[in-house]
Amino acid sequence: MTLYNTLTRRKETFAPIAAAAGLYACGPTVYSPAHIGNMRSYLFTDWLRRALIFGGYTPKHVMNITDVGHLTDDGDAGEDKLQKAAREKKLDPWAIAASVTARFFADADALNIQRPEVVCKATDHIPQMIAFVEGLLEKGHGYETSDGIYFDIATFPGYGKLSRLDLDAQVAGARVEVNPEKRNPFDFALWKKAPREHIMQWDSPWGKGYPGWHIECSAMGLQYLGERFDIHTGGIDHLPVHHENEIAQDEALLGHPMVNTWMHGEFLLIDGGKMSKSLGNLYTLGDLEERGYPPMAYRYFCAGAHYRSKLNFTWDGMDAAKTAYNRLLAAVRAHRGGTGNASVEPYAAQMRDAVLDDLNIPKAVGALWTMARQPERTQAVYDAALAIDRVLGLRLDDAGPAAGQSGPDTLPEGIRALVDARQAAKANRDYPEADRIRGELKGLGYELTDTKEGVVCKKIS
Repeated sequence: MTLYNTLTRRKETFAPIAAAAGLYACGPTVYSPAHIGNMRSYLFTDWLRRALIFGGYTPKHVMNITDVGHLTDDGDAGEDKLQKAAREKKLDPWAIAASVTARFFADADALNIQRPEVVCKATDHIPQMIAFVEGLLEKGHGYETSDGIYFDIATFPGYGKLSRLDLDAQVAGARVEVNPEKRNPFDFALWKKAPREHIMQWDSPWGKGYPGWHIECSAMGLQYLGERFDIHTGGIDHLPVHHENEIAQDEALLGHPMVNTWMHGEFLLIDGGKMSKSLGNLYTLGDLEERGYPPMAYRYFCAGAHYRSKLNFTWDGMDAAKTAYNRLLAAVRAHRGGTGNASVEPYAAQMRDAVLDDLNIPKAVGALWTMARQPERTQAVYDAALAIDRVLGLRLDDAGPAAGQSGPDTLPEGIRALVDARQAAKANRDYPEADRIRGELKGLGYELTDTKEGVVCKKIS
């Protein structure tokens, strides 16, 4: 198995440190519902997790829930995002965090994203974060100001190696607002001292306060995966600040790298541009469902681009993905119970090689389509499709009993394809499309009846 390592900028053969492959994924900041760009990042990590299992590895997958400490500005300015949401909505921040977390996992389940072995909330690990900061201070990597404890990047010569940032070429304050108490504008907060009105705060050696965003992942990664682990994932937006800062504090404390391979999923664009609330194009999975696009259609849409490539979201693109997904389900399902002898090994090898080559999911889906389009109905095609679906996660086995239970071979090819498409739409919870196809079949002189044994399609006399 090969994976692209952002740190080295090349694909490398994966060799786990221990029997269980340690995988840490930056999880959601639970101040507002995750949008579809966020969910693309979690789909990328899910494909990675599934590919590891498919390749014979046993992952220990850890994902954090950021329920405190993520400020509205990466330069340690502004206020805590959860605190801000609580103030604006006049709600308790703990209640907001619980509600948004529950919705996140509901969306993840709808997208068939597997649960990590460990889900850890930042607010449950404050003592570990304080201990981490104390360790950095003892080693001379931090200093105290009136508003918090900061990491001194001058004590870590490797700062910038992930993003390949040339600090000398940066103008002070270009990326971050200059804090006159900082020794360097790129120094970042390890712990923030809380004002009296701040709801979320804890006792610490430096008074009441709360952790910096970056220290959370370092402390929880160390807690659950140890001083060295295999893979750390996140969105490409985490690369220049969050993950750069994680590396600095990890290696400053431990004296060696904590992570072997850094992996980042690219942005989802909306009509060629960025998503933002001000533009009114910040869509959630629920927004897609309201427009008639089932969650699995969005998973299929994301499968159309490599995780390291930008993906442009359009409604026309979603229309195409929805149609293609239903057709794929129908094409695969048509082979169920087939008695043909068509060879599937060349396609199985192509799909297997694709997913193990830095998660080339689009290439695997292409090979699956080629295999499924074979005219000879063959059970081996269906079995091979389900085998690769352990990685793709497209729920190809959720299409129900074989179409035309009362003698599918007696149905004309076009009618059988419509029945398959209708069953695929039902399995995908796309009931309007299922009803539309039922009406189309009726117009062609065929009636569908759903029974416990499966769907029965009969020509109307």
